[in-house]
Amino acid sequence: MHGPLIETLARQGVTRRTFMKYCATLASMMALPPAAGRAMAEAMAAAPSASKRPSVIWLPFQECTGCTESITRSHSPTLEGLIFDVISLDYQETLMAAAGHQAEEALHAAMKANEGKYLLIVDGSIPLALDGAYSCIGGKSNLETLKEVAKGAAAIVAMGSCAAYGGLPRANPNPTGAVSVADVIKDKPIINIPGCPPIPVVMTGVLAHFLTFGSLPELDKLGRPKAFYGETIHDRCYRRPFYDQGKFAKTFDDEGARNGWCLFELGCKGPITHNACATVKWNGGTSWPVESGHGCLGCSEPDFWDGGGFYKALSMPANPLKMAAGAAVAGLAAGAAVSIVNRGKKSSARAAHETTTLADLEK
Repeated sequence: MHGPLIETLARQGVTRRTFMKYCATLASMMALPPAAGRAMAEAMAAAPSASKRPSVIWLPFQECTGCTESITRSHSPTLEGLIFDVISLDYQETLMAAAGHQAEEALHAAMKANEGKYLLIVDGSIPLALDGAYSCIGGKSNLETLKEVAKGAAAIVAMGSCAAYGGLPRANPNPTGAVSVADVIKDKPIINIPGCPPIPVVMTGVLAHFLTFGSLPELDKLGRPKAFYGETIHDRCYRRPFYDQGKFAKTFDDEGARNGWCLFELGCKGPITHNACATVKWNGGTSWPVESGHGCLGCSEPDFWDGGGFYKALSMPANPLKMAAGAAVAGLAAGAAVSIVNRGKKSSARAAHETTTLADLEK
């Protein structure tokens, strides 16, 4: 396996084996077959010259730059950054050297040269109030720019909860009239990567899939990649056994909290939040909010900011152990009832069969 990317990584001290392992891990995280890891590695290793790389245009709108910080300050920038070595990031205000008229010229040049082929990444919500005057770039509102750039895009990635759902700017009373990308664009494939901010490897995984297969990964009903958002935080949380045992921390510094008990009663939104935080974690797999002692805020779900309070427990049974036991008893009772009915049906069917057989013999 050779190519410009492999040579670049070698100069940075990244071995071919490490690169292959990274691609295999990406494929595994996305629930792809083992062969997909090698396909990703070969596709990215064969990255052509900068002038022929897949064009990516990144539009930052009404946002805090947290999504950009998340991807650029990832735990292993050499490996996470390799994704940017196989694409041509033609426009991204925060990262590009150009500014002002030069930046806008670069944007339109990339749109013209790659019409119908470029991938559009959007982070930040789009304000509609006052004709979009709350956020403008180059004399144009975010709404105007989004419609113009989306027209020639092959697909759109809504990066972060602001782009995916409207985010914090959309929180009540939503003074700017903030909306999501999908509220504006209806005729393009859109993949949502929510989170405040999203996990870096989710972004690189989606980009790697697009670069390798020329398509977006399988999505759930909210347009999120199932590989990363297919299960709840609660499903994979290491504190889940304590939830099942009915052991909950009552305050953030009591004995239960020190023993790692479930944070459900302190407002953890893990049971209703779909994301990969519990398995992928943050900062190089070092930790994640629940492991550091704070409940999940549910930032990858719509309207998490208006969900009734970050420290208010969900309206679910406070003693899941008793509920589970009750459900088990009810299940056994129901099973016994079904068994009795089935036995009765079988007896009736057997009797009918025997009667029919005797009648046939008499004939």
